[in-house]
Amino acid sequence: MGSQTFKTKVSISGSRVFIPIPFDPNEVWGAKQRHHITGSINGIAIRGALNSDGKGYFFPLGPAWRRGAGIGPDEQVIVAISPEGPQQDNMAQDITAALASEPQALAFFESLPTFYRKNYIRWIESAKRPETRAARIAETVSLLKAGKREK
Repeated sequence: MGSQTFKTKVSISGSRVFIPIPFDPNEVWGAKQRHHITGSINGIAIRGALNSDGKGYFFPLGPAWRRGAGIGPDEQVIVAISPEGPQQDNMAQDITAALASEPQALAFFESLPTFYRKNYIRWIESAKRPETRAARIAETVSLLKAGKREK
């Protein structure tokens, strides 16, 4: 579950310019409502969320970014992307186990933008005593299950 690197051509459809994603992120990185990514296009940093048109996934490229990067439609590019923020494979086992025991909380957690996921993890990790950590994990799962973006 890591970085994916591929060569592709910048596509255009109407006024939308985008990078088509040649794989299914749900299969590679696990099913999520939204895939937030970080990486680069021709070595130029990108961050954002993948979009889907029902047929496949793509990363939209805004006009200001394209101008600054000097990249336009029909150009060949090298793309390197990976999931952004805390992922299940790099979180502490007690947090992962608690989220796994509540699929609704896990699904909501994975749909959150990186900022909110990091805040929950920081809050849990800042506990000094094991009992405080356990209470924070339980509260986090409860809040996520209720659909709360932040504490």
